Amino acid sequence: MIKWVRIATWGLVVVLAGVTGWLVVMGQMGQGPAAVTSTGEAAVGGPFTLVNQDGEPVTEAMVAGRPYAIFFGFTHCPDVCPTTLAELTVALQDLGPAADDLAVLFVTVDPERDTPEALKSYIASFSDRVTGLTGTEAQIADVVAKYRVYRRKVPSESGDDYTMDHTAAVYLMGPDGRFRGTISYGEPQADAIAKLRRLVEDAGTG
Repeated sequence: MIKWVRIATWGLVVVLAGVTGWLVVMGQMGQGPAAVTSTGEAAVGGPFTLVNQDGEPVTEAMVAGRPYAIFFGFTHCPDVCPTTLAELTVALQDLGPAADDLAVLFVTVDPERDTPEALKSYIASFSDRVTGLTGTEAQIADVVAKYRVYRRKVPSESGDDYTMDHTAAVYLMGPDGRFRGTISYGEPQADAIAKLRRLVEDAGTG
C-alpha cells in the first residue's frame, strides 16, 4: 500500500512540474499571465479640455511638441501657490532665452471659485508667461486624475468658507507629453532652475 502511495505522489509531482513548465513557456511567448510587463514609466498626464484665463477653450494641443511645467493650485491659496508661482517666475527670468521654449501651466483645483477672470487677475501678479487653466468640475476632476494630483476641499471651522488641500509639486513634462520628473515644494531654487534648463535642453536634443 505504501509503495502505491509513493508512486502516486511522484506521479503528481511530475504532472505539476510539467504544468508549471508549460505555463512559464506560454508566459514567455506572450500567451499567459507571466507575459505581463511594465515599462517602469509613471502614467502621468494625458489629453484635457479646459479654458484659459482669457476664457478661450484649450486642449493638450497647446503644449504639443513643447516641454512644459504644470502646477495645480488655487487663487485663494495662502502660501504654497503664490510661493511656487513666484519661484517659477524667477526661474523663467534666470533661464533667459531658453524660457521661450518652455510652457508653464497653472491649473486650478478649485473651479468653483476660480473663473477665467479670477485666474487672469491672480496670474497678473506673477508672469505673463504662465497660462492659467480652469473648467467645469468634471473637466478639472479629469485632468487631476490624469496627473495623479491629490485635492480635497476642507471646510473652515465656521463652515461658511473652505480651503483646498492639494499636491504641491510642479510636474515636468517632455515635448512628447511624457512625465520627466517634479520640482518639490521648498526645493532649492538653483536645483529647480537646473531641472527646468535640463528639460528644455533635452527637448532640443531629443
